[in-house]
Amino acid sequence: MLDTQTVRCRGANNDGQEMPGARMEVIAHSGETLLDARLDARSTLTFKQPTQPFYVLFDIGPGLQTVVEQEEILRSPVRRARWMQK
Repeated sequence: MLDTQTVRCRGANNDGQEMPGARMEVIAHSGETLLDARLDARSTLTFKQPTQPFYVLFDIGPGLQTVVEQEEILRSPVRRARWMQK
């Protein structure tokens, strides 16, 4: 999270290579797609934090998908992954 209302996700493959243009969806637990977008040139997607429970689906092709739950995204800054602190 950038602040209490803004979320930034970064997409990368297993070896850390950035994935600009890869598809990322923000999906409510109800199943509603809240945002369907592509990563920018820096492999990031910034969006307003949804008011309902959500998860992010990172989709880079057939059989190559990752789900990140809201709880993993909204952790305190101290517990963020190193790449999120840049």
